[in-house]
Amino acid sequence: MLDLNATYEIITFAIGDTKAGSKMGKLQVKNLDDSSVLNCILWEETLNRMDSKLFRTGNHIKIKAGTYNEKYNNCLISDIVLIKEAKLGLDENQREELFAKIIEVLNNFKNVNLAQFVISLLFEHEQAFKIMPAAKLMHHNYIGGLLQHTYECLDIAKNVLEKCNNKLDPETVYAACILHDFGKIFEYKVDTETGLIEYDEDFRRDWRTHSQWGFSICMNNGYKDIAKMIAAHHGRTDWGALIDLDEKDAEPFMYIIHHIDDLSAKFGKISVADLN
Repeated sequence: MLDLNATYEIITFAIGDTKAGSKMGKLQVKNLDDSSVLNCILWEETLNRMDSKLFRTGNHIKIKAGTYNEKYNNCLISDIVLIKEAKLGLDENQREELFAKIIEVLNNFKNVNLAQFVISLLFEHEQAFKIMPAAKLMHHNYIGGLLQHTYECLDIAKNVLEKCNNKLDPETVYAACILHDFGKIFEYKVDTETGLIEYDEDFRRDWRTHSQWGFSICMNNGYKDIAKMIAAHHGRTDWGALIDLDEKDAEPFMYIIHHIDDLSAKFGKISVADLN
């Protein structure tokens, strides 16, 4: 229900087209008092009166005027006010530092060919990798979120590998940590002024997911184990995995990136609020 006295945190915002051809904003917010989620609609004339920066993920707002529609379980908003502006994400120095740390891991590889393969990809797409979020909604959905998530996965992997009794090749696991979500630099678009994240529809027409991109490039370059880890990292096909870990013949090594990725997504710096 709509509470005009509550402070809400913006979860996500997107602009689409109505059947009549006008613009419509879809805003999802969380009530900071009780954590309830409210889905909101803004018509084009309302959007035209507002600065797009107002809809930045993580912003705290109050709804000054709006009506709740029980039939559609949403709220039609005509006026909101900013209470607290959220960070966009990591600042430039933080992004540079994380990028350097990831490159340092690769520079310590004994497998020179593997190191060069990954480093070449990182430098070829350096600028996109440094700003891209790791997700649109679920985790690390801020500028530099993909960098943060990647580094967290490497850090978690280092600790996990110490318990694996040399049954896994560390460099293969580290490379998979870096590349498992790398395709997201193509899957998403982020506005560096507002922090708003959208899917790149051109990518989605050509590829199934970022996992397919990562799987394909690793297979094409002869890194089959890394490709399999990437293909399985979402765990189940109905969660977006190309390899379902519930299959009885799944090889043990294919589980590790799934669990590392999941730990970062649940316990890392998963939202921009964690950066404050």
